[in-house]
Amino acid sequence: MAKGRMIFEEERIDLANIVKMAFTRKLTNVAGGNFSFKTTDEAGKEYIIMTPTMMSEAYFGDLSPSQILVVEPHTRKILAGEGSLTREINMHEAAYDANPEIKCVFHSHAPNAMFWASSGLNMPNLTEATQKVRQIKVLDFEPNCSEELAAIVSEKLTALREAGEELPYQFLLDSHGILVTTPGADGLEALHKALSIVDTVEWNAEIAYKQTIFQKLGIMDGYHSKGIKIGTVEDVINGKALWNDAVLGGAGGD
Repeated sequence: MAKGRMIFEEERIDLANIVKMAFTRKLTNVAGGNFSFKTTDEAGKEYIIMTPTMMSEAYFGDLSPSQILVVEPHTRKILAGEGSLTREINMHEAAYDANPEIKCVFHSHAPNAMFWASSGLNMPNLTEATQKVRQIKVLDFEPNCSEELAAIVSEKLTALREAGEELPYQFLLDSHGILVTTPGADGLEALHKALSIVDTVEWNAEIAYKQTIFQKLGIMDGYHSKGIKIGTVEDVINGKALWNDAVLGGAGGD
């Protein structure tokens, strides 16, 4: 590292910029949200680059790169950065431990996703851009920052890995927001993938809500995605997680 430069400077600048972007785009709110990704030093030692606690409530997403934390996994020792470690580190470490291919854990309070999370209903996945994340399920409620929430996340991620389901994975956290876990060639690539998923899922959340209203008004006969009907509001009420697995492909951006 050059004299006078911050440790992991590029990574911390990038994460600080993404925090501001997420707050500006209303992908999280003053109630919180926390983002992290994994990186390694020249010797191959692993670290977690993470937002500090109160990033939204105290700073409204306007963080400097020096505030971004460099954390030693499991010891939770802060090696660099300003501020304290969020208690949500429980969930982040649980995710990384459940699947070593996860390079980024992105938790936010996007409003339309929060609607589905608070409803206790799985979000119908309807748009072409969100098909890569497949089913969008809501987990059982456990308090934020709790070991119980971390355990639920770990259990679900482990089950998906053991079933051979490819990343990315995402969940709705009941009454708490959205959780996205992504792979990547490195942590920065995974971080940008996660931001893209949160943004496109947020658009999908609004579209799914509107298709639900149209069904109840009798304008539509079900949820439609990529030219076909994939289910109905009754399916969602009965616990199904709808997505268009009949017409694959076209999951990327234009």
